[in-house]
Amino acid sequence: MALIKSISGIRGTIGGKVDENLTPLDVVKFTSAFGTWLQNNKNKKDLTLVVGRDARLSGAMVNSLVTATLQGLGIHVIDLGLSTTPTVEVMVPELNADGGIILTASHNPKQWNALKLLNEKGEFINGENGAEVLALAESEEFNYAEVDDLGKYETRDDGFAIHIQKILDLPMVDAEAIKAKKYKIVVDAVNSTGGIAIPQLLEHLGCEVIKLYCEPNGHFPHNPEPLKEHLGDICELVKKEKADLGIVVDPDVDRLALVDENGELFGEEYTLVGVADYLLKNKKGVAISNLSSSRALRDVALKHDSEYFASAVGEVNVVTLMKEKNAVIGGEGNGGIIYPDLHYGRDSLVGVALFLTHLAKENKTVSELRATYPSYFMGKKKIELTPDIDVDSLLTKMENEYQNEEVSTVDGVKIDFEKNWVHLRKSNTEPIIRIYTEAFSQEEADSLGDQMIIKIKSLI
Repeated sequence: MALIKSISGIRGTIGGKVDENLTPLDVVKFTSAFGTWLQNNKNKKDLTLVVGRDARLSGAMVNSLVTATLQGLGIHVIDLGLSTTPTVEVMVPELNADGGIILTASHNPKQWNALKLLNEKGEFINGENGAEVLALAESEEFNYAEVDDLGKYETRDDGFAIHIQKILDLPMVDAEAIKAKKYKIVVDAVNSTGGIAIPQLLEHLGCEVIKLYCEPNGHFPHNPEPLKEHLGDICELVKKEKADLGIVVDPDVDRLALVDENGELFGEEYTLVGVADYLLKNKKGVAISNLSSSRALRDVALKHDSEYFASAVGEVNVVTLMKEKNAVIGGEGNGGIIYPDLHYGRDSLVGVALFLTHLAKENKTVSELRATYPSYFMGKKKIELTPDIDVDSLLTKMENEYQNEEVSTVDGVKIDFEKNWVHLRKSNTEPIIRIYTEAFSQEEADSLGDQMIIKIKSLI
């Protein structure tokens, strides 16, 4: 059981002891801190916040605590109920709210829940702001409203409709081209809110939808992280139904994985690659991902005479660099698509619409489209160190060791070799160096990781 306080919010397992797990007292304290921080920051009491949640079992309970606490601070609450992370992000500016709270533990198992915090643009608060919220939570310097000044509470059920219409209105989404294809698509939404939102979007795009685990009851039928080892059921159903495509989303619908017509995974890293290929083909510009994402995105950008840059790991870092470079497209290799023409947040719905437009215009099957991209394979390893070892100086030694290669120190140490790369990052919580590699074969990626472990040990 755990409680993890970070600059992006608070997450933990339901039940247990205060300050060790995500208990009702922790939810109230952290909500109070965020509400108070907003009031202090905006120097006004009369704020409005948008709240939405995924379908996990603890969602209704946590939602009651959050909304009542905000009202107790004198903050007006607009409750979207069952929603998705990108929908809440879209609705904050749509409703002229001062911020938002998303209740979701993303891809974590059912015993987890979390509060993710948004500013008035519907974007995650930055590290500096997050640290201020955490400090307020520790101090408990809250001042609740008197009885005549309690916040108002209202519900809205039009979040999905507004979000979907904004997607359909995007110039780069060609609904007519998609409708003409009459795609048959299987959707696995791990019994969360993607089971409502994704089929609604697909029906607007004229697709035949076959639902698998689309009942938003919070009983996740498999591990909710959309990785190959968890997706056997949809791969089988796509083949059985002779579907054109399988779509998989995580519980809060900010990660998108695709399955081709043969029941093979398109590759989570390649969701962003496919969407970027379409967008950059039509508008040269800049693509952004993080340092641990596939080189395939860089390859696609170069193919379209466009530029590629990599940020530190973390959605906030990707968004910051996207704004700095005025990027056309960005995201993360975990299937997170960030399309700034809609909003600066990972959004599986806009990812689906852009990918289907690309697929329709290319007039290819999903497997044929995948074959047009270079195939890379990733490896993930770690080396555990004794607590007395200075990890930072060790990473500096590795940087010096490979100074003749292309090296980035934006986030740990990333070494780009001609045909592969390795990214070394230290854990913030334990004496570990995480080792990410990518190469043209799985054996080569794993071997490169092993070589790095030997090299690190030689430098200790």
